[in-house]
Amino acid sequence: MATTGVRAVASSARLLAVAAAALTWAAVTAVPAAADSENDSTTTTSGLSAPGVGPCAADPAPVHNSLIPKTLEVPVPYPVPTIDPGPPKPTVPQRIRMDLPSDPCTNPCPDLTDVPEPESLLSRLGLPELRINPQPFYFAIPGGPPPQPAQPAPPNLRPPTDPAPRVAARPAPHVSDVHEVAKETGADSINRTDKRWQVYGTDLGIMWESAPGEIAMAFGDTVGRGFHPPGGMGGDWRSNLIAFSSNRDLQRGMVIDRMVTDTRCHAAEVLDSRKADNIEITTIPTSGFALGNRQYLSYMSIRTWNSIPGTFYTNYGGIAYSDDHGETWTKDPYAHWDNIFGLANFQVGAMVPHGDHVYLFGTPNTRLGAVGLARVPTDQILNPTAYQYWSNGSWTPVGGAAAATPIVDAPAGELSVRFDASRDVWQMSYLDTGQAAIVVRESDTPQGEWSAGAPTVTVADFPELYGGFIHPWSTGSDLYFTISTWSDYNVYLMHATVQ
Repeated sequence: MATTGVRAVASSARLLAVAAAALTWAAVTAVPAAADSENDSTTTTSGLSAPGVGPCAADPAPVHNSLIPKTLEVPVPYPVPTIDPGPPKPTVPQRIRMDLPSDPCTNPCPDLTDVPEPESLLSRLGLPELRINPQPFYFAIPGGPPPQPAQPAPPNLRPPTDPAPRVAARPAPHVSDVHEVAKETGADSINRTDKRWQVYGTDLGIMWESAPGEIAMAFGDTVGRGFHPPGGMGGDWRSNLIAFSSNRDLQRGMVIDRMVTDTRCHAAEVLDSRKADNIEITTIPTSGFALGNRQYLSYMSIRTWNSIPGTFYTNYGGIAYSDDHGETWTKDPYAHWDNIFGLANFQVGAMVPHGDHVYLFGTPNTRLGAVGLARVPTDQILNPTAYQYWSNGSWTPVGGAAAATPIVDAPAGELSVRFDASRDVWQMSYLDTGQAAIVVRESDTPQGEWSAGAPTVTVADFPELYGGFIHPWSTGSDLYFTISTWSDYNVYLMHATVQ
């Protein structure tokens, strides 16, 4: 249990933990009743379209309020001097395709998912079980991904400086009718990810249109057997996952058709990580997009999570790509932004293709920084010397990422940006720790000026809230987006009316 607990402490949900501490959201976190359900009824009900209710006959609605947790884990760091051997040699990842029953209430792999979890005496008495987990903290010098000799460096380009003045800010969006549509992951979710892919707890839910009529969704740190919130505690730790969906009736929730899998009923980690604290504890997706037959994924290499409110340290922010529709991914050895002295921008990125360019919105390695902006021609995405940064009214390569002028003031975390073609408007969603809410802003240009932020979901309704990733098929005034909560560590689809 020591290893699984240590891994779980490094979960991406700790992004929320530090933000929660900064906001003093709650002193006690909880395990919702829904997280413990093992209902495998094969009776499908109309609950698929009912907000907050799973697809099977007796699924309870998710509980977001703070209750008494079943398990409290206390990490105890201890120093481990080490010589960093560098990343392991690349291996060919294992992948399989599996046909699943159309009824999500039918368990396709009971031999894998119906093994009962042992209960302690304290849990049987309704008291939290305290687990002390030693956690190695390595003293080593981390770095970015090393260049691969077989892949030559891209040419050193010198893009010009182009004027890019700001335009007048739009009025702040008017937000109404905010409600939970469906629980997307975990037990009793509309997708029954615990039974179908051994995804008991996960977060984020970053979406992009991976093909006409298809949406890809990337998740962060994921746990399987032994999952016990609050947070991503448990075993079978995977740093990230990718799922695909084709349903357009988002009022029913986002129905997952398949996940990238490596064995039967098991979602695969698609971007590997070292899983060594203070070297590289995990790799977290931050945005995705598709151009032609290639999928792109921006990600951050997390060096270590921190107990300081609102902070975490990255090694770099990078770009990975896939030429087999998301089954396997390559971390480009050159397309990354190193985190020099822990202060560099573009560690957490949101990339959006539009016209002849891809726009990169970025923040430093905290939830407390401002938003910077860059752009690159669509045929030079993996060449960092081709990027222009928006600085004081111009697109310029001069000064690089450090010279980017903030387009949105701090604090901002977990950016999600899209261009709404139906309204010819740019839209940005992110966690504003100052307002203790996920907010939405709008602008007529990527550089702004951006409108004031309008809250969509606040911690008053969803304690220990984070995320806010926009569904690409949001149209007109209907804004669909995902959120995560620390108390049950799963992903929910939300709806808001934005006018």
